[in-house]
Amino acid sequence: MDIAYLVTPLLTWVTVGPIKFLINSIKARQWAFNLVGNGGFPSNHSAVVSSMATLIALREGIGHPAFGVAVALCFIVIIDANSLRQHVGRQAAAINRLAGKVVDDAPGHQYLRERMGHTVVEILGGLATGIAIGHIVYALFPRG
Repeated sequence: MDIAYLVTPLLTWVTVGPIKFLINSIKARQWAFNLVGNGGFPSNHSAVVSSMATLIALREGIGHPAFGVAVALCFIVIIDANSLRQHVGRQAAAINRLAGKVVDDAPGHQYLRERMGHTVVEILGGLATGIAIGHIVYALFPRG
């Protein structure tokens, strides 16, 4: 197995996570540990799938079937991040409003996380980061 295909998603994940944490912390003007997870700039999921698609394109070529699969996966992840998860976040907000009226902050009640999806800018940031990391891995791990 070519180690670059294992290193790429791991390197992307550990690179984008701290970037997102720092950006969220700067925006919140405090350490944003509660904002770690879904949502935020750049999109971690978009970065991971685009880094793999980039590496496959550079190593195998855009005519390779694996590149087609990687691009299809990119589209699925992006659509999920932009639309489906944003709708889930809106539903969580509505449920939290209803629960707040009924439960009235009863002990033990936990509100649902409302920040779930990504904006187009967050997704584009993830795509750009992933493409850049794909190029870096391609340069660092030449085919042997």
